[in-house]
Amino acid sequence: MASLKETLQADVKAAMLSKDTIALSTLRMVLSAITNEEVSGKEARELTDPDVVTVLNREAKKRREASAAYTEANRPELAETEENELAVIKKYLPEELSSAELESIISAAITTTAEAGQTGPSAMGSVMKIVQPQVAGRADGGQVANLVKQLLAQ
Repeated sequence: MASLKETLQADVKAAMLSKDTIALSTLRMVLSAITNEEVSGKEARELTDPDVVTVLNREAKKRREASAAYTEANRPELAETEENELAVIKKYLPEELSSAELESIISAAITTTAEAGQTGPSAMGSVMKIVQPQVAGRADGGQVANLVKQLLAQ
């Protein structure tokens, strides 16, 4: 099976052949971000698929924030471009968790920390340590944190 990075590179070629300019430019930006991540730090390294998903999530978040900023600034044409780029990136991300699935994971983590003697808002860090690996790449970190706070407050 091809790695996610190889799939992205193959899709760049397909976008070139089909003259899909939005997909082509978006995939090129994503591959550039992946390359930058690979060469950052003390020594170059090859990214694994989970690392590539992390980069894709970061790029998707940038597009969401830019779209919101353009919408707020009354620039719908620019917001639409960001939304189109986001749609291309989402094709390569794992399916997002539903609210019910996310709440179930968080509730189980809260139960685990409560059994260990941690309860209330002070257990936030412990709950997040349990939840983050389970939802990595499949839920927005801010959304997860807000839901954890809500459930801990109950």
